[in-house]
Amino acid sequence: MLVRRAAEMWPIRPTVRYARTLAEALRTETIGGIIMLVATVAALIWANVANDSYTALQHTSLGPLELYHWAQSGLLAIFFFVAGLEVKEEFVHGELSNVRKAALPIIAAVAGMIVPAVVFLAVSWGAPGAADGWAIPTATDIAFALAVLAVTASAMPAALRAFLLTCAVVDDLGAISIIAIFYTENVDLIMLALGALTIAVYAVLQRRKVKALWLYLPLAVMAWLFVELSGVHATVAGVALGLLTNLDHAEKADQYVRPLSAGFAVPVFAFLSAGVVLDDFGGIFTDRVVLGVIAGLVIGKFLGVFGGAWLAVRLGLARLSEELQWRDMAAVSCLAGIGFTVSLLIGELAYGDDPTRFRAVTTGVLTASLIASVLAAVLLHVRVRKRLRTQDDV
Repeated sequence: MLVRRAAEMWPIRPTVRYARTLAEALRTETIGGIIMLVATVAALIWANVANDSYTALQHTSLGPLELYHWAQSGLLAIFFFVAGLEVKEEFVHGELSNVRKAALPIIAAVAGMIVPAVVFLAVSWGAPGAADGWAIPTATDIAFALAVLAVTASAMPAALRAFLLTCAVVDDLGAISIIAIFYTENVDLIMLALGALTIAVYAVLQRRKVKALWLYLPLAVMAWLFVELSGVHATVAGVALGLLTNLDHAEKADQYVRPLSAGFAVPVFAFLSAGVVLDDFGGIFTDRVVLGVIAGLVIGKFLGVFGGAWLAVRLGLARLSEELQWRDMAAVSCLAGIGFTVSLLIGELAYGDDPTRFRAVTTGVLTASLIASVLAAVLLHVRVRKRLRTQDDV
């Protein structure tokens, strides 16, 4: 009786319901993108108002690693696990499950990685250490890009979102491959073998549809640890586990892990990565590496994604959806220039040993992502208004 009265006076169910509502909100690109944006702005303000305390926070030790390293290797592994789940979903039920439909975003994504790298190298040619950063403008940030699309162009056809999502998923898969192949120097083969063995055990359990969370969590941590100790970036373990997750389990895993990624992992990484001092903002644009990053993301990504899609259709390798026009594709191609998360990660891997260059490159990534976001938002807004006027005329 007392328990029942207490429950009536202080019900638990609404709390659970609010928690579920919050989790559901964090699964949407808009909320996740806004949280990441707030974290980025907060980092920039703190770093420029009290840089010493911000830097001290980055380098605060928590166990064997500093907070920044935990965010870069640990929290981003969660982000890439979700990316792995998205790739798996796309291969089984999404655009990538149909070769004809998949051709357009795959070709656009591949061209959207090659062309920015070429633009970067062309602009930065001859600058010290330029070749190390060629992969920085090859990445597209899924969360930010889809958030801008959702906020500015929710009335656009679903085919446009499907194209951007699939293109970004392929892009992420390419980025993690680049990290594993080109940004791994010294490899401990024993640790790598242990990591591969742990991931293989995870795959066998998933294949047999074992439903034991208490078993998967230690395996995931062990896989992350072994891969990290091997010298290969730990995010590789995250995407591998996501790809190997059984589709029956993938939806549930996504349901629980995506809010953690969108609401905590990525914003914390952004907060600990994006804090750069802007006292010499104009001076960084004399650095051709920074100019290469900006040109690669803003110009190279557009030319690569749009040009790749156009060429694929022109050569008969793919077909443009009847719902879309090339002006729609041009607008969404600008969104691909939002590098942010993965671009910052690759920038740290390329120039982490040179703090001055790394800060300049980080500023370049933020600047390029802002330019791409604004340009895409304007173009998408124009396209939405044009479509609405056409509908009214009909």
